[in-house]
Amino acid sequence: MEHRLKRTRMTISAMRLWPHILVMLTSRNRSIVEADLTRWAEICEHRTPRRTGDFIYVFIRFMTFEDEFRNLFYLRVGKLGWPIRWMCPRLVSLEIEAPSIGPGFFIQHGDNTFVSAASIGANCWIGRHVVIGYSNETDRPVIGNNVRIYAGAKIIGKVTVGDNAVIGLNTVVIDHVPPNVTVLGVPGKVIGLPGRTFSPKPASGAPKPVTSLEGTSNGEAL
Repeated sequence: MEHRLKRTRMTISAMRLWPHILVMLTSRNRSIVEADLTRWAEICEHRTPRRTGDFIYVFIRFMTFEDEFRNLFYLRVGKLGWPIRWMCPRLVSLEIEAPSIGPGFFIQHGDNTFVSAASIGANCWIGRHVVIGYSNETDRPVIGNNVRIYAGAKIIGKVTVGDNAVIGLNTVVIDHVPPNVTVLGVPGKVIGLPGRTFSPKPASGAPKPVTSLEGTSNGEAL
């Protein structure tokens, strides 16, 4: 029943989205929009669109049910999207500003999220309540490729977050982050490699525990 209602809603929504579909197919940034759609489809639906019909289907799905994707789509297509925004409004509590954003940008629950970066690399993942922005009138962060930023994190000022880094829950980043590390805390400190967990150091005089170092899945580890 739920699946049937979802399909019915998508069918109705497709009627208002035909101008958006036309803009998507004719935009000079079509390849980037399709890269975004591929990433969202792989994360949310565990499928990979390959044909034009597949991209149109997932486009209707995300424009209907994922307000965050609307913001990203309008950002990608620029002025072409201005006359049709009212037909499918964006999420007002999500702001994204960056001269360059790589393909495959994913926003997980974008409410109360502000992103203003000098640049953002490919395949980045940003959670809810994240703030990325200025420390003064000119200095803002550079985010590398394949960076994952968890809910509540803050990245402030002229810092660089290296490729494949993970910024943990509620972490505050005010210094450069090397590639291939996990950062956690206030202020953020390197605690290990992405996707791995580490046992804390024992207190003075306490028995030394056996160190645990295990790989984790792609789930929300932090």
